[in-house]
Amino acid sequence: MYVGSTGERGLHQQVFEVSDWAVNEVLAGGAHRVDVVLESAGCVRVAIDGPGISFEAAGHTGAPGLEELLTRPRTGPRRGGRRRVETGLFGMGPFVANALSSRLRAEVRREGVRWVQHFDRGAATGPPSPEGSTKETGTVIAFRPDADIFDTTECSFDTLAEHFRTLAFLNRGLDISLTDRRSPNEPRSERFLFAGGARDFVAFLAGQTGAFDETGVFGFRHEAPEIAGSVEIALRWSGDSTGGVRGFANSMPTPDGGTHVAGFREGLAAAAGAFVRERRPMTKTRAAQGPDRLYDGLTAVVSVKLDHPEFEGATCGTLANAGVRESVARTVQRHLASWLAADPRPASAVARRTAAGRWPEEA
Repeated sequence: MYVGSTGERGLHQQVFEVSDWAVNEVLAGGAHRVDVVLESAGCVRVAIDGPGISFEAAGHTGAPGLEELLTRPRTGPRRGGRRRVETGLFGMGPFVANALSSRLRAEVRREGVRWVQHFDRGAATGPPSPEGSTKETGTVIAFRPDADIFDTTECSFDTLAEHFRTLAFLNRGLDISLTDRRSPNEPRSERFLFAGGARDFVAFLAGQTGAFDETGVFGFRHEAPEIAGSVEIALRWSGDSTGGVRGFANSMPTPDGGTHVAGFREGLAAAAGAFVRERRPMTKTRAAQGPDRLYDGLTAVVSVKLDHPEFEGATCGTLANAGVRESVARTVQRHLASWLAADPRPASAVARRTAAGRWPEEA
């Protein structure tokens, strides 16, 4: 139940439970990069640098320690927070991967010693044991998904790559690599590291369509203390009807939208409406028509990060925080108004899309 299915979707979620933990170590400053490797025989290896996780066998204290991380389910509400990534429904972390693996090997390189602990179907086969010295530091979790549980144990490189690429776009500076070593004759590797955040994301999405770029990519980040969070938005208009608005809350996709996406649409309509009224005054006798054409060729990413996100539905596909809508709308309207006033390219794009439309008078 913790990964959603015993099919390919559940298999990939098992990997994400470990990789999300690794990403959070980087976001918290405890590591610098995440390396994920698909090994032969269905084994998945997730490694991070940093000092290495603590564990009692070496006299360390820490919560959670290595064995606790891998054998005890986390209880209580989702920890969430704007600086954490939790893309699973329950955010159980490596515990789930261990419970659903036939074998798991955890390696900790810390204070000059390489420690190793083995697990069999979720249970430790013994305490951590030292296996030589090392000059490296970090933590490695290598696991083999249980073929008695999953319908397939062959991960899709493209599915994992899409997930890691999205996380890297939404968390600028996050460094993730994915390597496929299952076929020695055809090794494959990609690295995901983007300094431009949502702007790079929109450029990537728009580039996949091959459509003519009308406006260039516009984006901004805004700290919003009134919602205990931050807002990052990027958008671009192209010369055809392809595009779409993608919403994210704390790096989790929100395919059903929510208050952040609703706020974006309101802010976009308000900025465009004010722009049109300033250049083409309306009269009250003219019928009002909504700004539907604004979305023709629009590619946008709407990402909010909240200390206390609230979701609707069993799949957490809709953001529900009430104050987010007004905050995002106000922020979008202000930034887009400045962009339209300063740059003739988006101004022309908006003018063309509203030339045949009618906009309501402001109250």
